[in-house]
Amino acid sequence: MSTTVSQISQHVGQEVELKGWCYNFRSSGKIFFLQFRDGTGRVQVVYSKADLPSDQWDLLDALRLESSVIVRGVVKEDTRAPLGFELNGVSVQVVQLAQEGYPIGKKEHGPEFLLDNRHLWLRAESQWAVQRVRDRIITSTYEWFHENGFIKFDTPILTPTSCEGTTELFEMDYFGDEVELSSMEHTAGEAQLRQEHRETKAYLAQSGQLYLEAGIMSLGRAFDFGPVFRAEKSKTRRHLTEFWMMDAEAAYVEHEGNMAIQEALVCRIVEDVLAHCAYELKVLERDVEPLKKVQAPFIHLTHAEATKKLRELGSDIGERADLGADDETLLTQQYDRPIFIEKYPAEVKAFYMKRDPQDDTRVLNNDLLAPEGYGEIIGGSQREDDYETLMKRIHDHGLDPKPFDWYLDLRRYGSVPHSGFGYGLERIVAWTCGLHHVRETIPFPRLVNRITP
Repeated sequence: MSTTVSQISQHVGQEVELKGWCYNFRSSGKIFFLQFRDGTGRVQVVYSKADLPSDQWDLLDALRLESSVIVRGVVKEDTRAPLGFELNGVSVQVVQLAQEGYPIGKKEHGPEFLLDNRHLWLRAESQWAVQRVRDRIITSTYEWFHENGFIKFDTPILTPTSCEGTTELFEMDYFGDEVELSSMEHTAGEAQLRQEHRETKAYLAQSGQLYLEAGIMSLGRAFDFGPVFRAEKSKTRRHLTEFWMMDAEAAYVEHEGNMAIQEALVCRIVEDVLAHCAYELKVLERDVEPLKKVQAPFIHLTHAEATKKLRELGSDIGERADLGADDETLLTQQYDRPIFIEKYPAEVKAFYMKRDPQDDTRVLNNDLLAPEGYGEIIGGSQREDDYETLMKRIHDHGLDPKPFDWYLDLRRYGSVPHSGFGYGLERIVAWTCGLHHVRETIPFPRLVNRITP
């Protein structure tokens, strides 16, 4: 019976076949212990020399790390095993005998070496666990949004401008040199080609937000999920140049309602990770007690309250400054639940954020900070819905209004109060897994100094 490691608990006492890889082994000369993995989990297969034909024992003796194999054995319960089961081996078939000298061994390897061999490092149990938690977070996000009336809406990766200026975007020529156009003119019976010269720039998107705002005027509530890019030359543990972002927008939702949506989504994600990824968190040696404390209501601080508290804690942050990574870390170490920091000074935030009617120098926005020093995982705001006000904000920020003409149309025709937010997937994965650096949260990280493998 062919099955998977994740399903062997259903076949106790039965002989099963598993297809996968040999990630480790040891032999006493009479007993061979094969550590087997198949993508769904890991299990030990124990072979006795006395019970095997000699050619089968020879195959086991010839195995090398990461050889691909098909094993057969009888499932038995074993409380000492991580999954509570192991196999009494009956046979082994070698699909491909790996070459000698598998690069990643039991000794300690530095991060650069492991990143150089990322294509192989992904096979390590810790990295396997991280990617499974990542998958759970994505799945929970889709499920929660669909249960709450949001529609998946795909936004473009190539854009003519950005949400917040183009200084930190990857720029490219978008057919900017010459474009050949078929002419209707004919000379000597042959079509002539003429050249049209133009200079057109495009950018890799850093957010789908503006396009989502168009989407909600049709769908009411929408979200997107995909890769985004930032040319910011940051080398911190929280930054990548290519990462995955979820953006969500909702019509007729204002500032308080926007934060309520964020709170409910984060609670659902953490709840699902705890429920579905207990083994993966154990592999990662993640202390789950802090995650169990992620319950509504979250902490709420205004920017003014947060900066005051930070100065009391020893920070030199200014009263109208944006929070830096060190400030976020310091603040989140004070609470055991996520923290909403809201109503930032308008001068440090984007042009599209609606001003606070109680204080026009501040905006109706929020950052959501994860506890345990992980800092910002979500940024959101109510969007400016008035045409004249938005046009003024564009000019105040020194932006060319021409590329935003379509965006302004959303305020010309049927504008409504609306809000949205975005989360960085890798930051949420790092937090839930208890990882220090986001480079381990994505299969192939792209950093300022790394674009391989």
